[in-house]
Amino acid sequence: MSQTQQATTVDVAIIGGGLVGASLACALGGLIETERARVDGRESDAEPRAPLRVAIIEPNSLPSVDDASTYQPSFDARASAIAYGSRRHFARLGVWPAMATEAAPIRHIHVSERGRLGATRLHAEELGVEALGYVIPNAWMGRTLHARLGSLPIDWRCPARVESLEAESGGYRLTLDSGEVIHAGLTVLADGGRAGFKERLGIESDHHPYEQTALIANVEVSQAHAGWAFERFTREGPMALLPLAGRRMELVWTHQQGAVNSTLALSDGAFLERLQQAFGDRAGRFRRVGQRHTYPLSLVTARETIRPHLAILGNAAHALHPVAGQGFNLALRGVMDLAAAIEEARANGRTAGDPRTLASFEARRAADTHQIVRFSDGLIRLFGIDHAGLGHARAAGLIGLNAVGPLRRTLARRAMGIER
Repeated sequence: MSQTQQATTVDVAIIGGGLVGASLACALGGLIETERARVDGRESDAEPRAPLRVAIIEPNSLPSVDDASTYQPSFDARASAIAYGSRRHFARLGVWPAMATEAAPIRHIHVSERGRLGATRLHAEELGVEALGYVIPNAWMGRTLHARLGSLPIDWRCPARVESLEAESGGYRLTLDSGEVIHAGLTVLADGGRAGFKERLGIESDHHPYEQTALIANVEVSQAHAGWAFERFTREGPMALLPLAGRRMELVWTHQQGAVNSTLALSDGAFLERLQQAFGDRAGRFRRVGQRHTYPLSLVTARETIRPHLAILGNAAHALHPVAGQGFNLALRGVMDLAAAIEEARANGRTAGDPRTLASFEARRAADTHQIVRFSDGLIRLFGIDHAGLGHARAAGLIGLNAVGPLRRTLARRAMGIER
């Protein structure tokens, strides 16, 4: 069969091999292994269930994961905060022991507003856990997920690009740039919304611009951070500092639209001075800054996250403001919910793309997604209102929250992703 005539049939095709797509592939690969183990334990005359077939398609070439010793942490490496609940999910995927080697624990969270006395502090020991969350370089998370994929029975297409995606009877037809055709009973969009498949399929999204731009950089501080993460609200927008290895911290600094260019143009010394003025001395003195990256901020939510034989995950489904740190954690819970819905469906003789499977997935996700989107958006908008009376009320609220132990612990459990 020639290259242009190749055709493959799978139960699940995942478009996008980034953190979300790779996590789903690991979850489904683990399901395949579990089902195989059950078949091996049956009597030889037992009729085995057809194995789940999964393909993942990623357009970008990925670094080799064969030798972990080649990984070199970079001062400029982008990182993500994962909640304690996400650690549990990664443990179920079999990747946490490797991932933990580059993870910086968040043991304390300090939330405050610039110019106000009110503050709220959350502590891991109050919840009886090692950490409220962890900060991990994105490259290392990707490496450990892809290394796990290499040991699982998954069809991996990389680099490969989906050129066309068409609905057909019983699923979708994917045509790759190699000419290969994949017939998928369920297609999952985990491409971050960058490939434009939602638009091609006529799936609309609601966009609510914040008129803000996020500046991301790693900074070095003068004192040990001791696992503290800081979330600080200013008139210009919220700021976050997340602990990394050593005395490094990842900075997320929100600017009003149009104001970020002047900050980008500053020399390193002038940038650190302005950052010190905006943030204060709570984290110590800022001594060094790495490469600075920016991107505009909007709340983007897809109006449809499922269709017959189609599911949408991650930023393709919902893109949130980064300061609340909930985007990837919400996406990972979606990954695990979809995997659970597929496992349940197979136990009941249904396919992954069956409308009942996707309805089960949607039912699992709806309340969690609504609450997190409302919380994240409401937080940004509440602290974005510059009004003296409201400012005093916010300060009193932060003081009150810090004083009421049970309420503070409930907030902590939600932030950790272990209570929905």
